[in-house]
Amino acid sequence: MLYNFGSINIDHVYRVAHLVRPGETLASSSYRQALGGKGANQSLAMVRAGGRVCHWGRLCNADRWVLDTLSAAGVDTASVELTDDPSGHALIQVDDSGENAIILFPGANHGFDAARIDALIGQASEGDWLLLQNECNALSRAMTRARERGMSIAFNPAPMSDEVRQLPLETCQLLFVNRGEAAALAGLDAQSPCEALLDALHRQLPTVEVVLTMGDEGVCYQHGQQRLRLPAHRVEAIDTTAAGDTFIGYFMAARQHGHDVERCLRQASAASALCVQRAGAAPSIPVFSDVEATTRDWPSLELTSY
Repeated sequence: MLYNFGSINIDHVYRVAHLVRPGETLASSSYRQALGGKGANQSLAMVRAGGRVCHWGRLCNADRWVLDTLSAAGVDTASVELTDDPSGHALIQVDDSGENAIILFPGANHGFDAARIDALIGQASEGDWLLLQNECNALSRAMTRARERGMSIAFNPAPMSDEVRQLPLETCQLLFVNRGEAAALAGLDAQSPCEALLDALHRQLPTVEVVLTMGDEGVCYQHGQQRLRLPAHRVEAIDTTAAGDTFIGYFMAARQHGHDVERCLRQASAASALCVQRAGAAPSIPVFSDVEATTRDWPSLELTSY
């Protein structure tokens, strides 16, 4: 089983001609409210990819509709805690080129205490997976308790912060990072070649599998002496929100089904390429049948080992 200790946010999404500049007042051409949060997005991506996931999160009582959305998709929400604290939420700008800028308020996502963490980890069994992002508090305790329980840990340190470097990252089996996150962890410039980023991460975390996503440059995978690179599908991006979450959810679902790394990378890359052609966060995450049908005739990507 995979347990996702993850954020649940309410997204407020504004479509703009360009990302707002300091001191500028900019009119939005559209607005919508939707389910979001990296945790919720990754849970949705997992079940839409055919995986099984139990979500561990916190949500304001006033936003119970979110549970209906997650449950209807197939996410196990029995362990989501309802609270009087305001739900986490995000203000999201999306410009005409598909780029986004996000202001995040953590809210209820930062209300986990030690007793709650221990109770959640107590539900799991040896060999289960724990998936985490950096939008909830108490990550260090969750990682430590999960390792003691014999769980495998997958971590996506987004949004990146200085506190991430203090976490017990060596407890992870899988680390999902984009170029900026990898550079921050490695102490390198974000424009460093992916090889330099992977070299540095390998020196720091020699036993951890690293998946480095690079947008339209594709994705790299590293574990021990194995290093793979898969280019990205060439598509026109409308909205890149949730593309990374889609990739992670699809990768973990393929992993849950016992597929090899190549198939995990290919399925995740195809799903995220479809995701960026749709607007929104949760609404843009495709189901597996759509990914298969839409990408069936796309050119095959060449996986390289180096």
